Amino acid sequence: MEEAKRGNRKLRTGVVVSDKMDKTVVVQVERKQRHPLYQKVIRLTNKLKAHDEKNECAVGDLVEIMETRPLSRDKRWRVIKVLGKGKVRLQELPKKKVKEEAVSAAPASVQEENN
Repeated sequence: MEEAKRGNRKLRTGVVVSDKMDKTVVVQVERKQRHPLYQKVIRLTNKLKAHDEKNECAVGDLVEIMETRPLSRDKRWRVIKVLGKGKVRLQELPKKKVKEEAVSAAPASVQEENN
């Protein structure tokens, strides 16, 4: 209920991209804007550091953050609530497996030249 009394503080919704810091998460917020000359819709993203008091957020979670007083040099936002738990994306899979698959998918003549 306290959030309703706070006045005109900005609210954003985004995805957690890093949770490696203690009580801090990096949230990627996406917005769409139309290009003034070409009229194409462009996706713009910002990465904001937000305070996570209970360390409850994980990478891939959808969270709502609210603007707050400066908590550190870069931290001006805090996590209000977790809207949904996320899943691991393809980019976060270990790169070692990708290299092994590429070697096994190479033609036999290329593998013979390497040996």
